[in-house]
Amino acid sequence: MFLGIKSSGMPGTYIPSNYFPVLICLIIAASIGISVLTIGILVRPRRPYKQKLTPYESGNPPVGEPRCKFSVKFYIIAMLFVVFDVEAVFLYPWAVAYDRLGLFGFVEMMIFLFILIIGYIYAWEKGALDWE
Repeated sequence: MFLGIKSSGMPGTYIPSNYFPVLICLIIAASIGISVLTIGILVRPRRPYKQKLTPYESGNPPVGEPRCKFSVKFYIIAMLFVVFDVEAVFLYPWAVAYDRLGLFGFVEMMIFLFILIIGYIYAWEKGALDWE
């Protein structure tokens, strides 16, 4: 029973009553977030001036144009960092569950690391890691 609504047992008519507390929590969280943002808009002072509206760069005055072109190398290195970083994250759950995985888990991780090392060597040979 979900808020007084009975399920007839027909396919597609099941209403999961265990999710009602989750729904209430989501509604409360969304209403708190919206209300805090609305109160902030209404209460905060609005006194813009030129110094306040300038870009902030770690306490230093801005230098150059904000829309400058970056080298494609920067994006390639950034993507490689993300790929290898995400793949390295898979090592932590494996290390935690190593004793339960046994020899099969060890062999699977060695295959994974072999593929990762091959990818690293390929990127290195292609010059993707050279910063010029």
